[in-house]
Amino acid sequence: MPVDKTKFDNKMKKLLLTPDKVMTEAYKFFVDVTPIDTGYAKANTKLKLKQRTIEAKYKYASILDKGRHRTSKGMRGSNQAPNGMTTPTIDKFKQYIKSYVKTIK
Repeated sequence: MPVDKTKFDNKMKKLLLTPDKVMTEAYKFFVDVTPIDTGYAKANTKLKLKQRTIEAKYKYASILDKGRHRTSKGMRGSNQAPNGMTTPTIDKFKQYIKSYVKTIK
């Protein structure tokens, strides 16, 4: 069966755009699951698309991202994000990528 070159090329172009789309969607999800107290954490979370990173630029980012946990100083983290932000974002986007690739026509 001959390959439809135009159809194949179109699918390849869409696949090449996937990383930007996935990073943008991951960023939106990450910000959505970031706890809100004053809004400082959400406001200081940035997408670095060229570097393919999400930067949480605030001092307590690692505490929030560990989720709700006990330390020698007592409970840390936020009840709003008991599993942090990174783990839920990765889990969500494993599913997202699978479904996105299936829809490319």
